[in-house]
Amino acid sequence: MATEIKLPRLGQGMESGTIVKWLKSEGDAVKKGEPLYELDTDKVTQEVEADATGVLLKIAVQEGEVPVGQTVAVIGEQGEEVADEADASSAKEARQTEALRGPAPSTRSVDGGSRIKASPLARRIARDRGVDLAQLRGTGPEGRIVAEDVERTEVSAAPAVAAVAGEVEIVPLTSIRRTIARRLTEAWTVPVFQLTIDVEMTRALAVREQLVARMGDGAKPTLSDVLTKISASALMRNRAVNAHFGEDGITRFPTANVGIAVAAPQGLVVPVIQRAESLSIQEIANARAELVGRARDNKLRRGDLDGGTFTISNLGMFGVQQFIAVLNPPQAAILAVGAVEERPVARAGEVVVRPTMTVTLTCDHRAVDGADGARFLEDVKAFLEEPGLAL
Repeated sequence: MATEIKLPRLGQGMESGTIVKWLKSEGDAVKKGEPLYELDTDKVTQEVEADATGVLLKIAVQEGEVPVGQTVAVIGEQGEEVADEADASSAKEARQTEALRGPAPSTRSVDGGSRIKASPLARRIARDRGVDLAQLRGTGPEGRIVAEDVERTEVSAAPAVAAVAGEVEIVPLTSIRRTIARRLTEAWTVPVFQLTIDVEMTRALAVREQLVARMGDGAKPTLSDVLTKISASALMRNRAVNAHFGEDGITRFPTANVGIAVAAPQGLVVPVIQRAESLSIQEIANARAELVGRARDNKLRRGDLDGGTFTISNLGMFGVQQFIAVLNPPQAAILAVGAVEERPVARAGEVVVRPTMTVTLTCDHRAVDGADGARFLEDVKAFLEEPGLAL
């Protein structure tokens, strides 16, 4: 019996996605779990796997924006008839989507028609970067504008744009920027409190230097990698902080899945290092390098952003001494990390200079009490100042 393939919900808050390209054609054999098409969401562009094994009998939506749950394809046995109900259902869903979206603005076409021929990805890039598609000449089939045409034009036009002084720039909101705005607005309504502590970093810096000196193949461990391991160890001792708040209860997790806030070209994303408490610092460095690389190349995969139980946001590399990070709901806490600086401190009645770092913990007070957050920070400080305690 034929199986209707519907657009999946790939993350919290996802309502629709844009099909960019099909990786299979009608009539091709398909195996369950095999990449079927590329989907652009508000967070990433990723390959979506087939839900069934058989033959791709019909592609119901070739490309474009599709709401979650709409039928996009049908997989069944060779020669099997595709039910008319599937086509009718898909068409009805498409009409509903267009009605919700409202009438599309008319555009001038490069070939004299009523609409410019351009791929959905090209349209998204043009919208994000403020490029007028009507001014481009497409190199795709039948003069269709493809993503490379938009990117090539932006590069060649950049010097001219930079030369114009005093103009007001309006940056269109991308889908990911809209998502960031929505989630941060939601986070702002959460009752939170902040706790701040200074940490002497002499021993932690020494450990990092020793790791770099002894490293073989793989990514060079950074101070952020050391901090990820230390935080994961502290989370295991303070599970009240390693939690999600929900309307039905507080979920406390047995593993530390630590999200790392990354400023990618498409906006802020938080890829997750799974089970960080069970990894060595070198393994964390390798995982972090791979995730950050994919984030900055806009190639994060399904699962890279899922399952986070705690987040670290580090602005120390910009010289920021201290800041407050906005909560990443439903997570109950986020750690803001400042720069390591040489500061005067009192030791045995004398003033000495030590490398010092300020960290600030923001907590959802509905899930975490002040004492819980304080004990977590106490452990983070102790583990950084004497890393052997984290073993």
